[in-house]
Amino acid sequence: MSELPYRPCVGVMLINAKGLVFLGRRLSKRADPQVIEHEWQMPQGGIDEGEEPLAAALRELHEETNVTSVSVLAEAQDWYSYDLPPEAAKRWKGKYRGQTQKWFAFRFEGEEAEIDIERPGGGRHEPEFDAWRWERAALLPQLIVPFKRDVYEQVVRDFAHLSGD
Repeated sequence: MSELPYRPCVGVMLINAKGLVFLGRRLSKRADPQVIEHEWQMPQGGIDEGEEPLAAALRELHEETNVTSVSVLAEAQDWYSYDLPPEAAKRWKGKYRGQTQKWFAFRFEGEEAEIDIERPGGGRHEPEFDAWRWERAALLPQLIVPFKRDVYEQVVRDFAHLSGD
């Protein structure tokens, strides 16, 4: 699998006025309790052909949370990659070995009523989350699936000066 490319993606650390970070719990049809315990994540998604990473980050945030009231705080200097475990790699049918992500930190400037994970993108997109919450950035790596943990640790370090931690 190491000969396969990484899928280009973006990730968003959405930070509220208190320095807390938005987390969504991925919709899950799996019954594996080890996975369910770690299904909290920040918004993320693929970069479309010809799309700039910042535009992709804003689009993905809206498609997953309905949020548009943001300002850009920072962009991670590096791209961070992770390999998918074999059971997750099947989803892409041998096309990618994992994802490489460009991360952005955004300040949430709207009212919480703007966040709508049940009808994201004004109802034009399928929900990806079944719950959401604000959380301290330092706790994020403990809440994500283990194969993404190193990326989350790097993102938390990159943006620590912007959150409450």
